Amino acid sequence: MSEIDEKSREIIKTRIISKMKDIKSFPQFVIETMRKLNNPDSNAADVAQSLSRDEGLVLRVLKLANSAAYGMTRNISNISEAIALLGYKSVSNIILAATVYSAMDKGLTGYALDRGELWKHSLMVAYTSRYLAKLTGKVGTEDAYVGGLLHDIGKVILNDYVKYGYAIIVKMVEEKHIPFTKAEWQVLGFDHAMIGEILVEKWEMPEAYRIAVAYHHKPNDLPEDKKQYQPLLDVVTVANTICLMLGIGLGADGLQSYIFPEPLERLGITNFESLLSEMIDFAGSVATDMGDMAGL
Repeated sequence: MSEIDEKSREIIKTRIISKMKDIKSFPQFVIETMRKLNNPDSNAADVAQSLSRDEGLVLRVLKLANSAAYGMTRNISNISEAIALLGYKSVSNIILAATVYSAMDKGLTGYALDRGELWKHSLMVAYTSRYLAKLTGKVGTEDAYVGGLLHDIGKVILNDYVKYGYAIIVKMVEEKHIPFTKAEWQVLGFDHAMIGEILVEKWEMPEAYRIAVAYHHKPNDLPEDKKQYQPLLDVVTVANTICLMLGIGLGADGLQSYIFPEPLERLGITNFESLLSEMIDFAGSVATDMGDMAGL
């Protein structure tokens, strides 16, 4: 197959749009819990009541609350107390990670990713984004974590169609020396960032995350009226680049990946090589927690 004709491209676009319509929102208890976490008038007991409907999430929250990172001298077995200790942002991110895990833990042959590789990459980008947010002080750490976690969610939907045009996309990347996402767009009429943006919007998540997902491969194209999200976008973009350079979840779309200098400048990162060296050690330090998350 040397090319995809216009008729085939239109069929693909129609099927993608149809598949997007069939996407389910988060489970009702997740939506309910997230709303309570975002409600300043709610308390830990209110959140615990919703969260208790999922035993796996309760165990995860309790495990994190009792981890060495919080230095507790006694065992915390009460979920309300654990929520109060961790804070609403951390609990919200635990729930989000657990919810998207099942979708991300699949093999994606269209992107040459084995089972678990998308999850590993996404979670590592989330951790790296949080690290960069703390390092630069340009954006909230937990917002950075969510942006990083969700940045590649569109691959889950687009995988089957990328697989259909994989040979053509890779050939374009190699011969024209263009990014995989640009070839995706030229062949399919969509790229995974656009699909991810639609998903995040469908899930009624904050606009900041939608922007981070939509523009993480084109951080310098952010519209003027969205510039308040530039720091978050830059953090996620740099984190994604670092993880690709370290070979974490390096699938087909890692071909012709590009290091944008502008996000580094805007974030005040002057020695990228030194940062990359730091991240090698950092990647090893979070491996245990990444394994724990996979158990949800």
